[in-house]
Amino acid sequence: MTLQMTAVNAGPLTCPKNTLAAFATGEITIPSTVAIFQHPQHGVVLWDTGINDAVADPERAEAYWGAGNKEKFGADHFKRDDAIDRKLDKLGIQPKDVRYVVYSHLHLDHAGGMSYFPNAVHVVQRDEVRNALFPADWTSSVYCGPDLRDIRKLNVLEIDGDFDLFADGTFRLVKSPGHTPGMQMLFVTLPNRGRFILGGDVGHLRDKYNEMIPMPWDWNAAEVNLSRKRVQHWERLGIPLFLCHDPGDFAKLPTDGTHWD
Repeated sequence: MTLQMTAVNAGPLTCPKNTLAAFATGEITIPSTVAIFQHPQHGVVLWDTGINDAVADPERAEAYWGAGNKEKFGADHFKRDDAIDRKLDKLGIQPKDVRYVVYSHLHLDHAGGMSYFPNAVHVVQRDEVRNALFPADWTSSVYCGPDLRDIRKLNVLEIDGDFDLFADGTFRLVKSPGHTPGMQMLFVTLPNRGRFILGGDVGHLRDKYNEMIPMPWDWNAAEVNLSRKRVQHWERLGIPLFLCHDPGDFAKLPTDGTHWD
């Protein structure tokens, strides 16, 4: 078997565009992309984990995410089957089969599935762990304490800066602060598809990313600008970028069992 990737939407959200980019108008339905890799030597590797299943339960959502957050972030139509454990089950993958979980960052639409994978190595930037546990006031609502309840029990591989996960060039993590202090992107090299970048939340909507417009919960807009300038340079070199929440980017990915290799 060669290295393969498919993607799933583990957190559909419908929200005002100005939730995702300052001054944007209108409403949009967006995905929360989780990439699922089958690595011939290292097993199942996840990129992000989407939203926790508690958000689908009317009796648990408010206590889990916080009062008003389900409506504010547009998760009213999030269903139990959207959570990553159910998505994996449809692909024949059980939580115990997941060997690595790599996080772009730890916001509530990316780290919601952390506790589903007690046997995995969880790979995250050191700055992100510390910020998630003690966030600044204006970004605290996009971190979810219950998502992180098991973080001290898990096998967490904290990294500080760029990192070649398997020391073979297939998964290169690039620290890209701005949206959060420990945001990172994933450079993937597949044997046939070649190189591409999973950009996490270096931008949310493709047009606003191109226009360098930040989003309201960005930790540092100046750092966002620097990180975007860098990845836009790589795009000009011909390396495709896929943003986690842009519907057009998600539509270009192989999904729900179709794959790139």
